[in-house]
Amino acid sequence: MASYLQIENISKSYGPKVLFKNIGFNINEGDKVALIAPNGTGKTSLLRILAGTDASDSGGKVLFLKDIRIAFLEQEYSYDPEKTIFRQIMDSSREWTRQLDSDHLWRYELKVTQLLTQFGLTDPEKPMKDLSGGEVKRVALTRMLASEADFYIMDEPTNHLDIDAIEFLESHLKHSRCTLFMVTHDRYFLDRVCNTVMEMDRGNIYIYRGDYMNFLEKRQERIDNYNAETEKVRNLYRRELEWMHASPCARTGKAKYRKQAFWDIKDRAEDSYVQQKVDLSETKASATYLGNKVINCRDVSFWWNEKCYLKHFTYNFQRYERVGIVGRNAAGKTTFLNLITGGWKPELGGTLEGVIDLGESLRIGYYHQSGMQFKPGQTVLETVNDTHLLNRFLFPHDMLQNPVERLSGGERRRLYLLTILMRQPNFLILDEPTNDLDIVTLEILEEYLMEFKGSLVIVSHDRHFLDRLVDHLFVFCGDGVVKDFVGNYTEYRTFIKDYEAERKKSEEKPSAAKQQAPKSPSKRKLSWKEQQELKALEERLPALEAEKAQLEARLSSGTLDAAGLQEASSRYGALQEELDSAEMRWLELTDI
Repeated sequence: MASYLQIENISKSYGPKVLFKNIGFNINEGDKVALIAPNGTGKTSLLRILAGTDASDSGGKVLFLKDIRIAFLEQEYSYDPEKTIFRQIMDSSREWTRQLDSDHLWRYELKVTQLLTQFGLTDPEKPMKDLSGGEVKRVALTRMLASEADFYIMDEPTNHLDIDAIEFLESHLKHSRCTLFMVTHDRYFLDRVCNTVMEMDRGNIYIYRGDYMNFLEKRQERIDNYNAETEKVRNLYRRELEWMHASPCARTGKAKYRKQAFWDIKDRAEDSYVQQKVDLSETKASATYLGNKVINCRDVSFWWNEKCYLKHFTYNFQRYERVGIVGRNAAGKTTFLNLITGGWKPELGGTLEGVIDLGESLRIGYYHQSGMQFKPGQTVLETVNDTHLLNRFLFPHDMLQNPVERLSGGERRRLYLLTILMRQPNFLILDEPTNDLDIVTLEILEEYLMEFKGSLVIVSHDRHFLDRLVDHLFVFCGDGVVKDFVGNYTEYRTFIKDYEAERKKSEEKPSAAKQQAPKSPSKRKLSWKEQQELKALEERLPALEAEKAQLEARLSSGTLDAAGLQEASSRYGALQEELDSAEMRWLELTDI
């Protein structure tokens, strides 16, 4: 097995802060490595050195196998807002395409179009300036994957992606023969794609072959062994300290090496791993009292520029419930949060109908995707004056006087989160809280939220995060339709997959199509009109699936000209939306 990358003695510092010093490691062909470390410890700096966009302070070596192709996905994708999606990708790919002949260039263009379609970007002529953050990320991923490079370097590839896009990327990388080195906070994505975990801790590198759970177990063993050795050194240190405190006469006859050894022992005795959480009794996830009336929504609809984001939504939020919100990018999730929290005003535009009634005892804590603006020169402690909370969320004492502007992006997001939690809200809304947070912080946040005594609403594309924390889901299906599913995200996906398997089975056995799918006890009988609609859907869904399969075959055939490719891509996107809508309506009718 060839060595694709060898790292020797590379270092990086920012001012007095040493991120890593003289580290080295090796990555072989076929390795799929996830790099894990807390925010602010140099993950992105390391990736940029490997990609050649930054340099090691100490020289060192970054040696790739000769002639392998390398692609780098940065967290923020630089683009020309005036270019179309397709032109942006092609112009930024000239380093790969300039040596291609016309036939191979055509195949590359086809690959780009196919990937855009699979990522749900069905209009390649759409200007970049009109894209959401998640759509821009999918453009960057399309550019990278279309290159079919031998070695991918990826910095937070799942940030800003909806779950459908994450699962497509997950499947693509899992089945690819590429070699991969990436930073990610998505634990399900890590487990399903990677075969190795690399930890960067206190400037050192540790390699763990296997999945995330194996990493947790082996890391804890390493820490326990280190602390046990530290305790032995402390016992020796106490004896040597007694000798050093003896009278000068007692020390004059001692060897000089013992004095020097004392200072070495002192440093080692003071160095041990501490628990990442302080005593929980000191930092309980408290909330103010919440009455029986929380937020009541009655027949709420919202339109913006003739697009419906919410249609006839009725729901009364309950005390202590935990709701996860999922759906594609631009399906209306953040719009919904702004509506129920009173953030929308008529002068902002759009049309709101229905009633949203807030309880008198309600105290909302709203963590926005966009984060917050900190005052220039403000320190960590001035921002959050709660040392127990800061300590629990990995802001040790020596960081408390640091100006906020010196923190990494992930550290600033973590601090912003604490400004919300310290207000003790009783209705906590987290809109994409996992973006830019490292895995260690996510686990601490999960533990904190599991103790939270209030109502919790989470918009997230992190499936592990949702599975641990929510009781039911609001599924945003598009066109203003919101479906309530009892269970966590994995249970929801299992339900959908089981339904699709049953439908496929019924296609293979025509007689089975006439039988109604098993369903829970009905709340009421379907009306005649609803029965006819359900019958039509059961006939229509197989036809839509068949058309989808035909389009996928055409898009992959390599026989379409540019006009045919554009037509097939546009139809594929419209068909996917039509299929999603039909499936959700089928679920609604079978759930009555």
